Amino acid sequence: MTLPADPVGPAVHAAPAVHAAPAPARRPRTLRPRTLRSRLVAGLLVLLALICAGIGVATCEALRHFLVDRLDQQLAAAGGRYAASLEHPGEDGHDTRGQAPGTFGARLVDGGLTHASVVCGALAGDEDDHADGTERVGSTGEADAAVPLDAADLGALRALPVDGSPRDLRLSRLGQYRVAAIAGDDRATLVTGLPLHPVDETVRRLLLIELVVFAAALTAAAAAGTVAVRIAMRPLDRVVATAERVSARPLASGAVDLAERVPDDDPRTEVGRVGTALNRLLGHVADALTRRQNVEERLRAFAADASHELRNPVATVRGHAELALRHPGPVPAPVRHSLERISAESRRMGTIVEDLLLLARLDAGRPLAVQDTDLTRIALDCTADARAAAPGHRWLLELPAEPVTVPGDPHRLAQVVTNLLANARTHTPDGTTVTLRLDPAGRLTVTDDGPGIPADLVPHVFDRFTRGDRARSRRTGSTGLGLAIVRAVVHAHHGTVTLDSTPGRTTFTVTLNA
Repeated sequence: MTLPADPVGPAVHAAPAVHAAPAPARRPRTLRPRTLRSRLVAGLLVLLALICAGIGVATCEALRHFLVDRLDQQLAAAGGRYAASLEHPGEDGHDTRGQAPGTFGARLVDGGLTHASVVCGALAGDEDDHADGTERVGSTGEADAAVPLDAADLGALRALPVDGSPRDLRLSRLGQYRVAAIAGDDRATLVTGLPLHPVDETVRRLLLIELVVFAAALTAAAAAGTVAVRIAMRPLDRVVATAERVSARPLASGAVDLAERVPDDDPRTEVGRVGTALNRLLGHVADALTRRQNVEERLRAFAADASHELRNPVATVRGHAELALRHPGPVPAPVRHSLERISAESRRMGTIVEDLLLLARLDAGRPLAVQDTDLTRIALDCTADARAAAPGHRWLLELPAEPVTVPGDPHRLAQVVTNLLANARTHTPDGTTVTLRLDPAGRLTVTDDGPGIPADLVPHVFDRFTRGDRARSRRTGSTGLGLAIVRAVVHAHHGTVTLDSTPGRTTFTVTLNA
């Protein structure tokens, strides 16, 4: 329900629109390793992969070079016998004795092709082998076959230098060959070639074996490297664990025990040097925090003692001033004015002393009285008091249908609400609308439509002796301790208080978790 606390007239307020926060943008997933451990293992695998690739390329090229050299030797040993047999064929066919299967022979005369044949295989009747392993082929029947060549093949054959040097040549019907051309009789050119297919097949088989072996080696290296890096990174993991435990400790206030130390501090290792430096840093931080705590305790004790000792003198001064003002005899105007100022300033000083004493007690951690507290009644009473103190403002009260009860100190919680309303009353001009809202969960908000708080002052608004005089009109004095007391009391109830201020809207939100 909404209770207008302004006697001028009721006001209608719509519920504020709730805007869903935009979903955080997802970071694109990448395959790049993030942790040092994964980067070390990945670097090791990349290095091994490069080494394996280099070994594979080198061995395959060396093997191919070796096999091609042997092929050139066989080609040189064969000479032009098979091609010469095409120049003067015998009655039983071409001379294929001593020629390896797949041997190619061609005869060209004045650029024209007269014969082109290839040895098909061994014939029955002669299976003796050469000492170098090449198969002898008998002559009991045909062992070669004519090869049809297209224009491109003929052009490639014509372009061969007639110097007997082996060269690579691709024939459309036979594939890749190693060929050599020599001069024959009757202005003929004799071309003899051996197939490169066995060489390529051997190299491909070696490459396949290397791929399998290297893949197994990389898998084993990945497993062994992961275990080795994990073992090697254990000291660094202990350093990280120590740093995480220290970072989880609250260091802003209170006594802090920084007994955590890194167990690995061997200066002969990199991790040991990091551990030694971190231990030294923790020692310096612990000393600084101890000194800070001692200073804070002395300041709290001084503030509490000074506030306690000033209460009686201030009360005495105030009493004497009021007694002098009540004197029945005539009092000169200047004297009366001075006495009134003394009385007013003594009251203000008494308020400051009481606030400082309360803050000192809260800083010392003194327990508060805890009982079931009716926040609804506190909101009603505090709003009525604020309306009486500032009738020029519009005071609105929004309460749930049922009373809201929380465990806490009723006097201190009433002081929280009173200080928040007093802050809005003191630092906003007449005509400002101030709304006190209480929800069933016990969350309390105070909102005004005044000029707002400057952005540079927002982070310090709950600090002690902070004033917003530059941004808000000031008609009465302010101690600068009201919002500091609000935060201290709310924190003593294990709650939170936040501020959201923009020009035309300032909201204080109190959430109690007592």
